[in-house]
Amino acid sequence: MHEHQTTRDRYVDLLRVVSLGVVVLGHWLMAVVAVGDDGVARAGNVLAVVPALRPATWLLQVMPVFFLVGGFSHAVAWSSVRRRNGTYADFVRSRAGRLLRPTAAFAAVWLLLAVGIELAGADHGVLRLATRVVAQPLWFIGVYLGVVALAPAMLRLHRWAGRRAALVPVALGAAAVAVDVARFGYDVPFVGFANVAFVWLAVHQVGFLYADGLLGGPGPVSKWGSESTAARPSTSIPALGLTLAGLAGTVALTTLGGYPTSMVGVPGERVSNMSPPTAALLACAVLQIGLVLLARGPVTRWLRRPAVWRGVITANGLSMTTFLWHLTGLFMVSAVTLTLGVAQPPAGSAAWWLTRPLWVAVLLVPTAALVVLFRRADRPRPARVPAAGTVAHRRRTPLAAAGMLLCTLGVLGVSAVGFGGVLAGRTATLVVVPVTPLMSVLLVVVGAGLLRASSPAAPDRAAPDPRAAPEPAAPDRLAGARSG
Repeated sequence: MHEHQTTRDRYVDLLRVVSLGVVVLGHWLMAVVAVGDDGVARAGNVLAVVPALRPATWLLQVMPVFFLVGGFSHAVAWSSVRRRNGTYADFVRSRAGRLLRPTAAFAAVWLLLAVGIELAGADHGVLRLATRVVAQPLWFIGVYLGVVALAPAMLRLHRWAGRRAALVPVALGAAAVAVDVARFGYDVPFVGFANVAFVWLAVHQVGFLYADGLLGGPGPVSKWGSESTAARPSTSIPALGLTLAGLAGTVALTTLGGYPTSMVGVPGERVSNMSPPTAALLACAVLQIGLVLLARGPVTRWLRRPAVWRGVITANGLSMTTFLWHLTGLFMVSAVTLTLGVAQPPAGSAAWWLTRPLWVAVLLVPTAALVVLFRRADRPRPARVPAAGTVAHRRRTPLAAAGMLLCTLGVLGVSAVGFGGVLAGRTATLVVVPVTPLMSVLLVVVGAGLLRASSPAAPDRAAPDPRAAPEPAAPDRLAGARSG
């Protein structure tokens, strides 16, 4: 226990908790569920009503922080797995399981609910909207699963670069800019989706720099594992410089470059900085990384207080479950208020803002109940690795890679199509591929089966490595929800 507390980067854990709180509060504050004169329930976004709030998304769109934390966590976890004779399969199975177990519980419940709603003939109003929209946050989990699958290869690239490791995220960022040039300057179709990889891998790569102590982090990754850091530079990248550069880039791209001001999707806008990611979002990521690094020193000292640290640990244990179910809580309350005819003040009005604390307090009640009900699925499990002295079977790597691919595509498919319209054969388009709810769920089931099949026959019975960092909780965009 003492080693765990002294080697763990507490600031990383706090970033997960704070980011989660920002995501949940952002959705609860900005989402507007209403039934129109035509009787159709729709989810809007207060950003569409109050454009002056859009620059606030430069801080509220916290996904870059999650990928930064993810890079650090994966550097630590990969070192731990390798130190215990583990392989690629052991790494991705452990990392993916941390995401997929609570997601599977969420998807199973909502799929059954959606089928029941259809069979009962109640697929209309708020229930119809909920079955189609509540799965949208899963898109982040799908993207993050893809990054997990690529993390060992990106770590090898990071170490191969040695003293020039900082150039790897720069190169990925340059590729993202090139994609935007092709997308907006030459109207190349579908090329923008390449930035799902370039933008998020660039930020994730910065997490490796943090793990090596180049961004004021806990020190070289050798502190966490056995990798040599002889080629690492000894100077840190200045946090203030990153902050100013990110701010200047974000302002320039959103004022002179033609990019939207909001870093999340806003209903009615032709372009979203989030889906797919743009160079403007990458500049905003640099701004956020700089701010996070500037705050690290004083916040880390604050985290030394036992009561504060216990609170962070407790909140981290509930993070994924809270993220998955907070929109369910929102729709539960919305259904009740609309049924009772309780009208909310116009979005963005003074009365609307004054009632937001009460609104959040009310939403906390069903969400907390759901967290208590489903929190067991969010308990981490130690990674199974081959017993000491054994040789891992080579076939486990392709099995694990195939499983990660199917899980990634399946979760992204569920996010795109939702759970509604299962019996009616409802479809949605994932980039260019039509997907259905059942097909997407089946992909996840088969992928999870392949990951399970990649497990070693004889697991290591040693105690789990306390230095292996857990997965960050998943964030989501503060975008206007779709209905259909």
